[in-house]
Amino acid sequence: MGKKHRGSIIPKLYPYLSTPFGGRIRLSLASSEIRIHSMAKLNLVVGSMLGAAEYVADHVASLLEQAGHQAEIHNPASLAEVLAEPEAILLVVTSTHGAGDVPDNLQPFAKDLAEQHPDLKTLKYGVIALGDSSYDTFCQGGKTLDRLLAECGASRIGDRLDIDVTQHEIPEDAAEGWIRDWLALIA
Repeated sequence: MGKKHRGSIIPKLYPYLSTPFGGRIRLSLASSEIRIHSMAKLNLVVGSMLGAAEYVADHVASLLEQAGHQAEIHNPASLAEVLAEPEAILLVVTSTHGAGDVPDNLQPFAKDLAEQHPDLKTLKYGVIALGDSSYDTFCQGGKTLDRLLAECGASRIGDRLDIDVTQHEIPEDAAEGWIRDWLALIA
């Protein structure tokens, strides 16, 4: 009498399969059934003056890739790049500059959102904002981009993460727990 096989060897040999649009799916074996997990494409748009937001974006991109997702950092970012991939999820990682302004490298992106007011009803996004809570414009750069994206019809996934750099010496650590929870929302 032959052995009874449960499940399939396919997920072990080929854990990732490509989709027609450049995405990937992950196969896993659980209780003798194949489960398919969609792998997301994420565009990280970074606004930074002194580099802290860039460090956070690099760390978050690594976490996303470890989870099997595709992550691409855009620094500087253009609205045209974001609109070119409507199926991708947008993650804004930005600090605040001056009197609550969006950093210089993200100004053109914010200006295009405000002036062009594109239809972003199919776009899903998240925001990680960095700031200093001793200022009344705490995390205003991230709040501004959050508002502009929402005004264009985009749908935010979960809550915005506001990181107080006076409380978190290493802002990447503050982002790590949030990104793990946020990933559960995009699964």
